[in-house]
Amino acid sequence: MEKLRRIFNGAEDPRKSNATRHDFHEMLTVAVLSSLCGGQTCVDMADFAKNNEAFLRRFMRLEHGLPSHDAFSRLFRMLDPVPFAAALARFAAVWAKALEAAGDRQVAIDGKVLRRTFSKASELSPLHLVSAFAPESGIVLGQVAVDGKSNEITALPALLEMLDIEGAIVTADAMHTQRDAAELITGKGGDYVLALKGNQGSLHKDAKAWLADPGNAEKMLSHQQAGRGHGREETRTATVCHDIGPLQDAHRWPGLAAVGKVESVRVSEGRTRTETRHCIMSRTMSPEDFLKAVRNRWAIENRLHRVLDVRMRVLLPG
Repeated sequence: MEKLRRIFNGAEDPRKSNATRHDFHEMLTVAVLSSLCGGQTCVDMADFAKNNEAFLRRFMRLEHGLPSHDAFSRLFRMLDPVPFAAALARFAAVWAKALEAAGDRQVAIDGKVLRRTFSKASELSPLHLVSAFAPESGIVLGQVAVDGKSNEITALPALLEMLDIEGAIVTADAMHTQRDAAELITGKGGDYVLALKGNQGSLHKDAKAWLADPGNAEKMLSHQQAGRGHGREETRTATVCHDIGPLQDAHRWPGLAAVGKVESVRVSEGRTRTETRHCIMSRTMSPEDFLKAVRNRWAIENRLHRVLDVRMRVLLPG
């Protein structure tokens, strides 16, 4: 419980006088545990406490018994959401780090406009979230709301400041392939795998040419993976190159250690589609690990964004 108190430190108890009967940090812990088990309301929190009292008393005092749903409701109506969100991010990061201790940690960054959150009548813009997602454990480590897609770049530093990324691989799309982002990630002890597109025109062009140059063939490491499912066949070939001295000299990109590409050939209903993605990275990864990092980043699209869209359809029908 003392460790949990340290994690929730910074979120201040807004309650006064008699309303403080139940321990603040114990209530936050029950609320988070309830949410992890699928709870969504204050009634769910109270029910969770009642159904798991014996378990909770292993590490909680619960000096004045179990909080009611009214007690949870009063607390969360008054609670400042900003420091609480930072505390939740710390909790998620500690949990994800423990779950992923056996292998490399990854943090996938991506933005999403949530469907059905635009209101023309009230002139409300759609809700746009930038999320940090741990693909291996399926945990959302943190989220920052922004005004629009163009502001995702400015949201990334705020999001990363909330997280412990030491030893982690941070993956992001080309929008976040910025020098400041690379410096922040490596400065906090993490590594990056960042997509390359037109926003980094000369670096993208030179990395593509370097990976396609037959004279560099002996410097390349490759790995191929084939799969079948959902009525299609797909072959992915990952190629990385660690010997990139001329690229490093030409661009002086923070932490740049390697370049890579993933070529996907998909056959579905008699049609063949080929796609190639280029990336820069600050870690000299094997092609197998590089492919895993790129595929894990796609998980934020297939798992997190789909859940967010479904949740908004439930909350905002029609």
